[in-house]
Amino acid sequence: MVKVFIYPSNSLILSDLVDRFGHEPLAMMQEIGKKIRTAGLDSPPINITPEDPKLGLKYAAVEVPAGVRGRMSLLGPLLEEAEAGIIVREPDISFGCMGCARTNELINFLVRAKKVPLLEMDYPKTEDEAKAFVHKIREFLDGLSGAQSGKGDE
Repeated sequence: MVKVFIYPSNSLILSDLVDRFGHEPLAMMQEIGKKIRTAGLDSPPINITPEDPKLGLKYAAVEVPAGVRGRMSLLGPLLEEAEAGIIVREPDISFGCMGCARTNELINFLVRAKKVPLLEMDYPKTEDEAKAFVHKIREFLDGLSGAQSGKGDE
């Protein structure tokens, strides 16, 4: 099982596909879920600890807007865990809008800089493109499984 960072990181569709094809999706929803279920945070969605902004500073300077640092406090650790990535360019808002253009630019840069296996695709606009989209994702994820099982044979 490979840990796959998905972008948009809140895309239920990508998360489900990665999971169905036998890998672990690294998604924002799981991180937010941990925060909401953690005892001691009184009022979601204001579920931030004093440590969260400090963690965000690891990825974005203090001059960067607070929203970027806040998102990076969730997404940065996921990126560090990532063994592969899937990026969907120009997604429809209902597919998983990330909500912050600067964070989006930073995330895309950091994923590419990580030098892990990466699948980048445009958001599908037709039914045929959607079928090809799912097929490409499956091929990519199957390839990760083959590469991973090949490592153990050496």
